[in-house]
Order: sequence, then structure tokens, then C-alpha cells
Amino acid sequence: MKQRIIGITGGIATGKTTVSDYLHHTYGLPILDADLYARQALTGDRIAKLRDRYGKLIFDDQGNLDRRKLGTIVFDSDIERQWLEQLIHPYVQECLISEANRLSPSTVVMVIPLLFEAKMEGLVTESWAIACDPHQQLERLMKRNHLSESEALQRIASQMSQSEKIELADVVIVNSDNTEELFFQVDNALLNSQSGIFLNMM
Repeated sequence: MKQRIIGITGGIATGKTTVSDYLHHTYGLPILDADLYARQALTGDRIAKLRDRYGKLIFDDQGNLDRRKLGTIVFDSDIERQWLEQLIHPYVQECLISEANRLSPSTVVMVIPLLFEAKMEGLVTESWAIACDPHQQLERLMKRNHLSESEALQRIASQMSQSEKIELADVVIVNSDNTEELFFQVDNALLNSQSGIFLNMM
């Protein structure tokens, strides 16, 4: 039996975690989170490479990595962001593949915010883009991450646009109303795409 791997992507603060949590708690599907592996990646040799590149700029007085300072640097520079992604993406991809193989042949959900940007589409059998109204996205991000409007806009602009993700995805889930409507779309996507029928609900 072929393993079904659902790749959930979407812009920052569009609702990817809400959808993956629902799939886990309602359907018992295992969730593999690329962001979790990306955080785990920043240890050992990779931390040493960060220190070589940035010195003390991104470390606190105890020598611990200050992720907010690192974020400020990489979201302000395409060159620095690409350098960091090249450092951690191979580790993230390795973790995703290893865990999916361990869970085979179960249906698996991979939450990969940079699914298309990192060219990881080959890891999944179907891609779901979570989208929402841009104003909602901005408000959610500012509130969730305690960012100013300019900081939030900078982070949104650093990613592929929602419209581009929608064009590339097999399934589009719109998270602009209430959770009942959101979960209704998720239920339909899970059922219909499993039957080979992909939905575009935007």
C-alpha cells in the first residue's frame, strides 16, 4: 500500500498549526513539523557556523542562541536567509524522510512552511496550502509574535506569496472565517483528495 503523505504549507500565521492539530486530534494522524526539526538543527557544528558568521551578535550573555536576534538578521537580508536555509534544510529533509519511513505505511502529515521554496514537494504525495485574508494574516502575526506592523510585513514579504502557493498546491484551505468552516474544508480535503479528487476552495 502506498504511503499517503500530506504536505501542509502556507504563509506565516495563516493557520497551518490549527489544521495539523485538528488532523492529529480528530483523525489520529502523525504530524511531522519541519519547524521543529529546523530548531533542532541549530546545535553542534551548525551553531559553530552561526558563531563564525555572526560572532556575538545573535548570542545572549550566557552564550545561548537568541533566535529573535537571528530572525531580525535573516528576515532583513535575502542573502543571510538563504545562507541559513542552506545550513538547516538538509537536516530538516533528512528528519522528515526518516520519520516518514518509520511510520510507513500510515498516512502522515508533514507541516512544511517552505515546501515550495525549499523544493521539498517530492517528499509529499499531495500539497495543501492554508490561506487567509492578508489583513487577517498581518493581524494574527503581529499578535502572536508580538511584532510591530513593519516587522510583521517584513516576515510576510520574505516568503513566497499566498497567491503563488495557491497556484502550486493541490488543495487550498481558506482560513478566513470560523473554525467550524475551516474544519469542514479539512474534512472534505482529507476525504476527497484520498479519492484522487483535489479541491480548490479559494
